[in-house]
Amino acid sequence: MMPGVSTSSREWALDVFRQSLRTSRLASALQNTTSPLDDPGHQEYLREFIKYILDGRAIVASYTLVLLVILFLFTILHFYQSIIDRRKRITIEEGHFLGASGSAVPKLADPDENGAESSSSGSSTLEGSLSSQLTPLKHHDADLEHQPLLGARGPSKGGTFAIIRSVLMYQPRPILFIKRTLPSNATSLFVTAYFGLNLFFHLFKLPFEWKYFFVFADRAGYVFIVNLPLLYLLAAKNQPLKLLTGRSYEALNIYHRRVGEFMCFEALVHFVGMVIWRLLLEPKWLATESIWHYFTHPLVLQGIGAFVSYELLYFTSLASFRERWYELFLAYHVLLQIAALVLLWLHFFTSRPYILASLAIFITDRIVWRIGLKSATVTADLEVLEDGDTVLLSANWGILPLERQKVPWRWLGQNILCGWRPADHVFASVPSLGGSSALQAHPFTIASVAPGRDGDTQARLHLLIRTYSGFTSELLRYAQLNSTATVRLDGPYGSQDPLNMLRANKTAVLIAGGSGIAVVFPLLWDIAILSWVSTDQLDELRQAGVCITIPQPTLEVGRPNIAHYITEITSASLANVGVVVSGPDGLNRAVRNTCAQEVRSGVNIDLRVEKFGW
Repeated sequence: MMPGVSTSSREWALDVFRQSLRTSRLASALQNTTSPLDDPGHQEYLREFIKYILDGRAIVASYTLVLLVILFLFTILHFYQSIIDRRKRITIEEGHFLGASGSAVPKLADPDENGAESSSSGSSTLEGSLSSQLTPLKHHDADLEHQPLLGARGPSKGGTFAIIRSVLMYQPRPILFIKRTLPSNATSLFVTAYFGLNLFFHLFKLPFEWKYFFVFADRAGYVFIVNLPLLYLLAAKNQPLKLLTGRSYEALNIYHRRVGEFMCFEALVHFVGMVIWRLLLEPKWLATESIWHYFTHPLVLQGIGAFVSYELLYFTSLASFRERWYELFLAYHVLLQIAALVLLWLHFFTSRPYILASLAIFITDRIVWRIGLKSATVTADLEVLEDGDTVLLSANWGILPLERQKVPWRWLGQNILCGWRPADHVFASVPSLGGSSALQAHPFTIASVAPGRDGDTQARLHLLIRTYSGFTSELLRYAQLNSTATVRLDGPYGSQDPLNMLRANKTAVLIAGGSGIAVVFPLLWDIAILSWVSTDQLDELRQAGVCITIPQPTLEVGRPNIAHYITEITSASLANVGVVVSGPDGLNRAVRNTCAQEVRSGVNIDLRVEKFGW
C-alpha cells in the first residue's frame, strides 16, 4: 500500500469509476460534497477523468449514424446510375431491334489460321474493326508491371473530369520488396477516407495531457467496438449492401480486410496504451496494490485474451497465410472469432449491443440464408481434363417452376436449383471426400451459361476447378477414381453490375486470363446469345457478332500486348465502351491502366475488374 493513501479511499474511487462506466454517467457518489478521498483535488480530477471518458464514448457512438449517412449517399448514387444505365440499355436494344429487322446478324472480323481477318460490316456487340493483322505480342521476359501506362500519349483531351477519372482508375505498381498488389487509386482514396474518419473520432476533443492518457487508450477500444457490426456486414455473403450499392460481397471484401486491419491496429493501441498507463502514468492513489494484481484481474485477462484472438485473426488472414493454408484460415477464422467475441462480451460491458448486432448479422447470414435458404445438394459428374490438374464438375437439373419455389426463396434469395445469373459463383462442399475436406466450402465461379433465357428450363452447371493443395488436391484424387459425387452447393452469389454496365454501352470488351474465363464467358454469352446452344460455343459466339481473339500460349510467344488491343478497339469505336477483365493481377492492372490512359485521352470507358481469387 502506498504511503498516505488509505485502502478505503482507493476502493471508493475505483468503485465510483466502475459504476460510472457501467451506467455511462457520473456516479451519484461524485455529487456528494464529502468523500473518503484524502485530497480534495483528487475528487475533482476523478470527476474530470470520468467525464472525458464518457464524452468520448458519446462522440464515438455517433459513428454509426455517420456510416448510415454515407451509405445513404452511395445508395442514391447507385440508383441514379442504375436509372441512367437502364435508359441507355433500352436505347441500345431498340436500335439493335430496328437494325436487325429483316436481316441476318452481322459478323465482326475474325482472325483465321494465318493471322488475317475476314471482312466484316459491323457488329451488334462490338462496333468498328480491328487492324488487318493480329496485334503484336510482348516477349514473356518483358516486365509489363514497370512499363509506363498512364500519360504516355501526351496531354489530356478529355478535360478536367477525364483527368480525375483517369487518376482514380489508375492502379499503382506493387509495393517494392514485399510485392503486395495495390488497388486502384479510387479504392485507396476511399480506404484512406475511412481511416481518416476513424482517426477523427479517436482524437476529437481528446485531452492531450499525460494525466488523462487513459482516455486515449480507452477511446481506441471504443473505436474498435463500433466497427464490429461493419466488419461482419462486409463479410456476409447475403447483405443489404449488395442491393444498396450494386457491388457483390466479393467486390466489397477488400474493405472487409482493411476494416479488420484497422480494428486490429486500434486493439493494439488500446492494449499498449493500457499497459503504459498502469506502469508509468496512473496516479499512485488510484493504482491497484501491485502489478501482478492488475494483470491477473479477470477483467484484464479477458481483455488480453480478446486482444490475442483478434491479432491471431489478423495474421492468419494475411494473403501469404491464406493462399498457402486456406483450410486452416477458414478454421481459425471461425474458432478465433468465437473466442474473441465471448471474451470481448465479458471484458467490456458497453460492447455488448455491438456484439449482439454482429452476432445477428453472422447468424442470419450463415444459418438462415447460407444453410437454410441458399444450400442445395446435387449429384455431379467429375472429369479430369487434359492438363491433369483441372477438374470439371458438371451437374444438370430442371429449373424449379415459379409456383414450386418456396416463398422465402422468392423474396430472400433463390438457391442454385432456381438458376443463376452470368458470372455468379457458388461455394461447393463434397462430403464424399471425408475428413476435414468434407466440411469445407470453397468458392468457384460458374463457368457455364446462365439458364432461363427464352423459356429454357434446364440448368447445366459447370465448375472448372484448378488443383492447388488441400481441398482441390483431394478432389482431384477423388475424381481420378470416381466419375460422380454428391455435392452441396451454397449460392448463387454475385452482382449484375458488370453485366448491366456492358449492356448500357454500345461497345463491349471482355478480357480473360487463366481461370478468368469462368467470369467472362457467361457474360459474353448473355450479351450475344439469346439461348443455350450445345454445339461449338466459340463458333456460335462468332456467328452472333463477337470478335474472339485467342493468342498463342504465353510461354511460347510471350504476353499478349493487351494495351495495343484495347487502344485499337477504343480508337475504332465512336460510342461508349464497357470493359470487363478477369485474370491474374498483372493482366488486371495492365487493362485498368490502359483504360485509364484512354479515359485521359477523352474516351468514355466504364471498367469492371472481376477478381477470381479469394
